Amino acid sequence: MARDLVRLITCGSVDDGKSTLIGRLLHDTGSVPADQLAAIRSASGEPDFSRLFDGLDAEREQGITIDVAYRPFETANRRFILADTPGHPQYTRNMVTAASTADVAVVLVDARKGVLPQTRRHSYLAALLGVRRVLLAVNKMDLVDGSRAVFDKIVEDYRALADDLGLNAETAIPLSGLRGDNVVVRSASMPWYDGPTLLGWLETVDLEEAQPGPFRMPVQWVNRPDADFRGYAGRIAAGTVRPGDRLKVLPSGQLATVDRIVAMDGDLPEADVGLSVTLTLTEHLDVSRGDVLAAAADAPGSADQFEIDLVWMSEAPLLPGRAYVIKSGAATLTGQVTDIRHKVNVETMERLAARTLEMNDIGVCHLHLDAPLVFEPYADSRTLGGLIVIDRQTNETVGAGLIRFALRRSANIQWQALDIGRAERAGQKHQRPLVLWFTGLSGAGKSTIANLVDKRLFADGRHAYLLDGDNVRHGLNRDLGFTDADRVENIRRVTEVARLMADAGLIVLVSAISPFAAERRLARERMEPGEFVEIFVDAPLADVERRDVKGLYRKARAGTLSNFTGIDSPYERPENPDIRIDTTGTTPEQACALIMDAIRERF
Repeated sequence: MARDLVRLITCGSVDDGKSTLIGRLLHDTGSVPADQLAAIRSASGEPDFSRLFDGLDAEREQGITIDVAYRPFETANRRFILADTPGHPQYTRNMVTAASTADVAVVLVDARKGVLPQTRRHSYLAALLGVRRVLLAVNKMDLVDGSRAVFDKIVEDYRALADDLGLNAETAIPLSGLRGDNVVVRSASMPWYDGPTLLGWLETVDLEEAQPGPFRMPVQWVNRPDADFRGYAGRIAAGTVRPGDRLKVLPSGQLATVDRIVAMDGDLPEADVGLSVTLTLTEHLDVSRGDVLAAAADAPGSADQFEIDLVWMSEAPLLPGRAYVIKSGAATLTGQVTDIRHKVNVETMERLAARTLEMNDIGVCHLHLDAPLVFEPYADSRTLGGLIVIDRQTNETVGAGLIRFALRRSANIQWQALDIGRAERAGQKHQRPLVLWFTGLSGAGKSTIANLVDKRLFADGRHAYLLDGDNVRHGLNRDLGFTDADRVENIRRVTEVARLMADAGLIVLVSAISPFAAERRLARERMEPGEFVEIFVDAPLADVERRDVKGLYRKARAGTLSNFTGIDSPYERPENPDIRIDTTGTTPEQACALIMDAIRERF
């Protein structure tokens, strides 16, 4: 009979003795090879169990856990994959990574210190990530003389916290990782305790059974080895499937019937949750990687706007309005956080107002995607309710999201079909829509050159409009400042206005510093192919500081004007602009002529 596989995490405050406790557990279950045991012996000849997990040099030097340490081990009854997570607040993202796949959690509390803010934080994260089975391990009982009164008070305090968070913490064990009390063998020094040992609990705890229905399988790969075979491979996330079952392909909504269930050793009569298989269908349908095959009678929904819990993992802050890559299973989309409802102080559970999220912050946010995503709330499905956020410029995974629900407006707001479109409006004006995007440092000459181009277009009978960065801040963007988050939102709004004007058939000139490459890239992507021209007005910082017509550089250097681009706020130079104007050797009139020639070439 196959033994259960249990994924567990240990978590708690700094110096609660997690690494020592788990090292003791591995040692007393015979899971430490002799050569490794010899390597962790101290000068006294006794093994230092904490060194089994504190594998990084920095961990050993500081005596703390920094990285998540994974260790498989097994007993006669079960197999385990154990993750020892760091206790420090700055490593919240490491714990989130481990907890996202855990079945059970062992929360350690130092018997001398009781329930601490970090205990609350880790318990909150366990609840947030869907770990519902929790063991309270009151460690270092040898340092309080095995006091039952101390133990009972800690249990009372922790269960109040667990109840608030919806955690199942029915079992608490008094133990000593250093001495081995109640780890594998019952302790004689605490005769008042008659519950299970740590190992006994791990071997017998009831795991939450996978939901028996309905069927869900995200498609990871379209298997097409030859013209005669087309199958859809993936890992079954929920339910059971059999040949003849009716399925719905999402998000398209097409209906299909299962023909075969193909596995490594041949066809199967049925397959259930956790099994990786290839399904063939009786119908010839357009099914792609990222689609979801689901029971036709009880299929999940799809939406493009959600409320999510977002754990931010990057040193660069979250910037609402910035476009990020969103991955959920095999589905890849582009999305923006449009609103941070609040962030959570995970030690006090207090809700705090926030304009952005810093590394290790957790917030409740609204997420808007560029296409529908098949989903179920994370509380119902880790597979269909979880997502990661990726920076489009660096490809760094910067956040982890847990879907709460789809926003009602996602279903209520639909595109309205219009009889007159961009082609008709542009044709009426006898021109093509075009967006000329001028970017560069403040004082580089963007507005001067854009104004000259606008005058030339007007003289040529073209229908154009100039969106100047300073002018839009007097009305549309008057509520925005100059923080990174406000700059992102400023350019997002200008981009959407430019897109509407291009849709009306206009030639749109945008003159804005637009310091970030990510937002300039988003502006290009929001326009139709070939309708966006990035014009880099390239002026050395020393030149624009010397001119300083508005006196802004002097204020920035004096410290009276903060978040000024080029001084204390970055400007990301375009790597491959469509047009580069070198202002050190080009007059505004010459630049205008160069741009007009480029426009005529496009027309």
